Amino acid sequence: MKELQDIVNAFDKAGKAGKQTALATVVLVEGSSYRRAGARMLVTEDGQLTGAISGGCLEGDALRKARLAMAQSKPMLVTYDTTDDDDAKFGVGLGCNGIIHILIEPIFQLNENSPVNLFKRFLNKREPVVLITLFSLNNRQAAQPGTCMLMTADEYTQGTIPDNEIKEALLSDAKDVLKNGNSVTKTYVYGNGYTCFIELLQPAVSLVIFGAGNDAIPVVQLAAVLGWHVTLVDGRTNYAIPERFPLVKKIVIAKPNQALSQITFDERTIVVLMTHNYNYDMAMLRQLLPLQLPYVASLGPKKRLQRMLDELQEEGMEITSGQLESIYGPAGIDIGSENSDEIALSIIAEIQAVLSKRTVNSLRDKTAVHKRHAEQVIQQSIQTDKIKTFH
Repeated sequence: MKELQDIVNAFDKAGKAGKQTALATVVLVEGSSYRRAGARMLVTEDGQLTGAISGGCLEGDALRKARLAMAQSKPMLVTYDTTDDDDAKFGVGLGCNGIIHILIEPIFQLNENSPVNLFKRFLNKREPVVLITLFSLNNRQAAQPGTCMLMTADEYTQGTIPDNEIKEALLSDAKDVLKNGNSVTKTYVYGNGYTCFIELLQPAVSLVIFGAGNDAIPVVQLAAVLGWHVTLVDGRTNYAIPERFPLVKKIVIAKPNQALSQITFDERTIVVLMTHNYNYDMAMLRQLLPLQLPYVASLGPKKRLQRMLDELQEEGMEITSGQLESIYGPAGIDIGSENSDEIALSIIAEIQAVLSKRTVNSLRDKTAVHKRHAEQVIQQSIQTDKIKTFH
């Protein structure tokens, strides 16, 4: 959700400077494209761009269209068809072999239901919402309602749907998107025949890192690039300090039995245990397992994690298969990581894959992370050869 936050910040800045703005949104993709539906870009009247709707090939043309939409004070639907190999006639050279539909909406500062104000409501609360965007594919000259409504999990709505004939069906579909967790695009043949992009927006990832060692620094830095909200927990006051971790949202100095009471957990909260203190990690694992979080990482070798799990079971703790499935140790995907920066990249990539429900080669599924025995044999062979050479 970093892109939405960046757009909101850019909009507020433009408003203070008295600049007009327009929002370009990819609402439908047929075939392949660099960005999928939901990609957004804010355009100011003087050509400043925030966000992206392509890999850079559409932005220039979209800027021209956005200035026209601002001048006419009405939304417009723009289509780029690159299914023809000779797409150079568009002057954008996409080469994506797809049809990309982009809705461009001028944003008005005083409109309380403007797209940006709907974004603000979503960003101010940690809850999933559905964003409803209406457009007309059949009649591009017709009025394009654009981003018109937001619905929360408790069915609170902000904004209006301009076509009453499709309102009931549309709200029912929005509830289904919230329940099933997948965005959809639907065309309603009755009413004005609008196509609707019903988009699920999830809160930013909340990353809780236990451990303020030097190897936590690149994990925090990579998470910040993605717009994740990072909480850092450690019992050492001289390690967990803002000077070492300026990108962290919250720092908690606490012993294991005091930490969780200072943290809020939800379905988008993931945890990385990297204190390198066996007792601290096990004390946290004991408390975290019952929460059934989507991802709990444990640094260190597999036998270290297995020892902790065995000790917890010996204490009488029942560990379910679902809880075991959420534990990743050794943490990260298999990219041949060695130093702390590479390990951080491996862990962040694994978290992204788990949250996106993608299959990757996790280190926890390997029998051995490093082929140390092979390395030792090679080194021994080299040393033997040297001895022979000297003789």
